[in-house]
Amino acid sequence: MNLNLVKFNTDIGRTKPENLVHAEAACPFCDVEHLTDIIETDDDIIFLRNKYNVIEGADQFVLIEGCECKSDMPAYSKEKMRRVIRMGVRQWKNLLASGKYAEVLFFKNYGLMSGGTIRHPHMQLVGFPKLNSDLLFDEAELRGIVIAERDGVEFNISNCPRVGFGELNVVVEAGGSLDALADFLQVGVDYATKHFNKKITSYNIFFYRRAEKIFAKVMPRYATSPYFVGYNIHFLPNNIERIAKEIQELYPL
Repeated sequence: MNLNLVKFNTDIGRTKPENLVHAEAACPFCDVEHLTDIIETDDDIIFLRNKYNVIEGADQFVLIEGCECKSDMPAYSKEKMRRVIRMGVRQWKNLLASGKYAEVLFFKNYGLMSGGTIRHPHMQLVGFPKLNSDLLFDEAELRGIVIAERDGVEFNISNCPRVGFGELNVVVEAGGSLDALADFLQVGVDYATKHFNKKITSYNIFFYRRAEKIFAKVMPRYATSPYFVGYNIHFLPNNIERIAKEIQELYPL
């Protein structure tokens, strides 16, 4: 079967902290004094090894975006958002350049429907010594109706979605601006959580690479369509042009 199949350690998974359902539980990322295996810091942005390495054979890392547990990307200043993305992309490239990994996944879970367990805003990087990169994504999933372009960076809405609804993409050409990437991602997250659908409280950001290009996808999360889960059928919604226009009207791009 042509797929990436990796082992997940459920024994370690059971020990992971969780405070999305149990909001009263302590936040491990707030307890900075007891964080271990810290690799780099930039003020309150912290990059470290993940204490709970649930994926067997892989190395897992966490990028804690800041000290404010109840904050998130839409509330960051523009400079803070840019520093977070610069740090994340730098560490991603460092791991890829180390020669230890066939592929390094870089993504963000936010909210109960995203697959995350911790409320505190953070991103994850996972290095796989063996993984088929060709199976991770199709560039067609990152193309779409252009919303804005700046400094070698395109912001669009998918016209060939990976799953279905409201998928916003940022495409950074070789030498394109990481600051523009950060700015467009901030708009994408703000739109997804405030305007796309009032019921949306979760999202993911997925980062991809191919040659010298960087891609990022903001994906609102909700109960996933059974057509996709069961049969790999992707939906193309009929409102993507309206969404593109609405974003252009709402934000100074």
